[in-house]
Amino acid sequence: MRYEDSAVKDIKIAYIGGGSRGWAWTFMTDLSMETQLGGTLCLYDIDREAAEHNKTIGNALTARNDTKGKWNYQTVGSLREALTGADFVVISILPGTFEEMRSDVHEPEKFGIYQSVGDSVGPGGFMRAMRTIPMYVEFAKAIRDYSPNAWVINYTNPMTVCVRTLYEVFPQIKAFGCCHEVFGTQSLLALMLKDMKGIEGVKRQDIDISVSGINHFTWISRASYHSMDLFPLYREFSKKYYETGFSDKADHNWMNDSFACAHRVKFDLFRRYGQIAAAGDRHLAEFMPRQEYLKDPETVHKWMFGLTTVDYRIQDLHKRLARSKRLVSGEEKIELKPSGEEGILLIKALLGLQDKVSNVNIPNRGQVSNLPLGAVVETNALFRRDEIAPVLSGNLPVNIQSLVMKHVLDQEATVKAGLTKDKEFALQVFLDDPLVGLSESDGRILFNSMLKNTAKYLPGWDI
Repeated sequence: MRYEDSAVKDIKIAYIGGGSRGWAWTFMTDLSMETQLGGTLCLYDIDREAAEHNKTIGNALTARNDTKGKWNYQTVGSLREALTGADFVVISILPGTFEEMRSDVHEPEKFGIYQSVGDSVGPGGFMRAMRTIPMYVEFAKAIRDYSPNAWVINYTNPMTVCVRTLYEVFPQIKAFGCCHEVFGTQSLLALMLKDMKGIEGVKRQDIDISVSGINHFTWISRASYHSMDLFPLYREFSKKYYETGFSDKADHNWMNDSFACAHRVKFDLFRRYGQIAAAGDRHLAEFMPRQEYLKDPETVHKWMFGLTTVDYRIQDLHKRLARSKRLVSGEEKIELKPSGEEGILLIKALLGLQDKVSNVNIPNRGQVSNLPLGAVVETNALFRRDEIAPVLSGNLPVNIQSLVMKHVLDQEATVKAGLTKDKEFALQVFLDDPLVGLSESDGRILFNSMLKNTAKYLPGWDI
């Protein structure tokens, strides 16, 4: 790396999953607007053609007069090429295809199990983890061998399992997981200030929060805007919209957007547990027993969120593929608009260009004092030159700890199942998830069916 007047212009970033038609574009756009960074970005993907398309899109960004961050985008054919000499590694992959995801999400429906996402917990999250763990074993070993001092940013779900696997295989790795779900709750609190107090123009970054928990099941114990404690106002806000739900835009609500919600699950969890659940309702619902929010489609409709089908995701992919063609041909240009993601800001902080506090997924060193040490937790942390210093959040309240602890132990067991490839142990972990709730005989049928459907991604398993 070369430092020039508070800038770093010789960075090498390895992007694993460099053919992404979502996160990669977001990442490249944010890089193109950043004046203090520059260098080489190596795109590695098992779909080489997709990575080549992103190379064209990225280099077109660099060639524009209105971009400040100048990067040389390259495609490479191996992890070794991508990682050698890397200062930062970004991992953003789809583990498997939409056909495996179809099994994750919809096979359990034959047994009355409905999932709104199916990528973190529940039967879908478990099977996705079984596919992902072997890939992350390979990534961890390659990082150990070719870029052991690089900072590794994970965006892939299941977030907790991915980050935990990296540390299990390579304990000295400098890895962390980034997720924007907490940002959405900050944005909700900013909208609350407009709705309840008439305060306009509040950005989510203006909302100061303390967060604690695990990815997609994170809890806010303190929230303020300047000197204003937001908890009393949120109590009023959640009561006001408990029955009707809250949506700030008519064209972006739970009825016409498969990824949106009306926040009724959040409001209900606040009523019951006294803290603000900091994720989208679709994710939060999956961490609770299924009879509460996911008993059946009618129950889901009552709580005003959606079951995101795989067909919807496939339709969305077709739209992004069409956009990729337009971007590659030059028919369309990427709009230079900040994404709101913080990955680039965290890179700057780790380079010593600024300090930054953000929520992050890393092993527990005591930042959540009543969860197991070493388990991956999500809290705030201070990012500064070559260091992530977690912010101590203390104890989770006992009633919330009991909810979170269940999933911490299950996720630890999920990693063990993926690494040992012990089919009977894996079955017991699968059955233990609160969303499953099946007898052993029915659970075994579902487990074997889902395992068979993802078998080509499970080397060494007895299937």
